[in-house]
Amino acid sequence: MGFDFGVAQPVRLTKVSPARLATFDDCPRRYRLSYLTRPTPQRTGPWAHSTLGAVVHNALRALFDLPVLKRVPQRAVALVAEFWKDAGFETEEQAARYRARAKGWVAEYVEDNDVTHDPVGLERWVSAPVSATPGEKPSMIIEGRADRIDARDGSLVIVDYKTGRRPPDEYEARASQALALYAVAAARTLRMPCTTVELHHVPTGTIAAAEHTPESLQRQLQRAEETAGDLRLATDTLDAGGDADVLFPARPDRRCAWCDFRPSCAAGQEAAPAAQPWDLLAP
Repeated sequence: MGFDFGVAQPVRLTKVSPARLATFDDCPRRYRLSYLTRPTPQRTGPWAHSTLGAVVHNALRALFDLPVLKRVPQRAVALVAEFWKDAGFETEEQAARYRARAKGWVAEYVEDNDVTHDPVGLERWVSAPVSATPGEKPSMIIEGRADRIDARDGSLVIVDYKTGRRPPDEYEARASQALALYAVAAARTLRMPCTTVELHHVPTGTIAAAEHTPESLQRQLQRAEETAGDLRLATDTLDAGGDADVLFPARPDRRCAWCDFRPSCAAGQEAAPAAQPWDLLAP
């Protein structure tokens, strides 16, 4: 009847993760195929670089689960062998070469870094309601799993392992939306300040660190809030009967060569020739 009783409507919180935000930013169609379309469309097979990264992550996580005296290079090497899979590699010989490399990487990582401290979290789930505008009610819930969370000198440090083709630098660490959002969520989940983020490139031993300011974290939250708003609007409109291809368009580029959903996306197939499952391995 048009009466206004002055009662504010509850704010609808959008639940997002760094992975979901990045996927939507990169290619809305891939987001729809990954998270909304059911049953899940046809995907490619496993990728060797993903297999390699998962093995290294699992080995280092398991290493920090051990008592301090057992965190030695020999045990790290054994953990690589324990978690190893050949999925995505061209041949058994290629898999064996990279298995040997991974063993060397983690052994050197343990030798060159202090592994005697106990992390606050390993693959720790963090979640927190946040707002991009200070003082306003939360507009979204940031959540996800951080590779490692350390406590150093009264503050938290977000550690993310990398096994890609090139070592990261400080700019990449500072620009990473995922690391910034993990820092915000970890600070609120664990009730400790968190402004330092690090990318640990295990193949080279490079550690790229960045120190966030309240302003730089706020900028990342604003960017995330904008993406979350676009994502929510597209999803709601799709649920109301909107055109999926219009709401979640493909963004073809060279990355289509190794997209998991390439078999289900004609635009991606036209954009670039298919990559081999082992093409993205570090040389």
